[in-house]
Amino acid sequence: MKNRAQLVLTAAAVVAVALAPAVFAYLQLGYSADVAASGDYDAPVGNAQRVLSRGVHGAATGIPSSYRWQRREAAVSAVRTDLESAVNGLRSSRVESGTVYQVEYNRSAAQAWVADHCSKTRGPNRQFGSCTASRGVVVQNRDGETHVLAVAFDLRVTTERGWYETTSTITLR
Repeated sequence: MKNRAQLVLTAAAVVAVALAPAVFAYLQLGYSADVAASGDYDAPVGNAQRVLSRGVHGAATGIPSSYRWQRREAAVSAVRTDLESAVNGLRSSRVESGTVYQVEYNRSAAQAWVADHCSKTRGPNRQFGSCTASRGVVVQNRDGETHVLAVAFDLRVTTERGWYETTSTITLR
């Protein structure tokens, strides 16, 4: 009986020694002491632009079928209301990890986008009606319906490494 107990203990020790490298390898696979190795660390502006782009595309869905051109200001209000959750979510998304997003609508960038893309004398968009920018949102008259073309934002991202400021115009095609 004594020999059998020693054999069981010896077998358990051999198994434990054999599994030790596997356990250490497993633990190291999930380890990343280098925070800069993640994509979120190097691209906070790109992350914000992706969130805003998804929000703009979602907010613009259904606008043409719901708002005639005469109600374009109501359409702009609806877009901005729908975007509140994306913008507020972005503002509070990474605060605990030291990244702060400040997002505001940029009215002048939206007006510049209209001047560059909605000229009545040139370009492929001449088959549609006029464009207008209102409160940072660009809308266009297409057969009496209001279509959202773009939304312009000022974006400031503050991280532990510094800060970034950019103007981003999210366009829909």
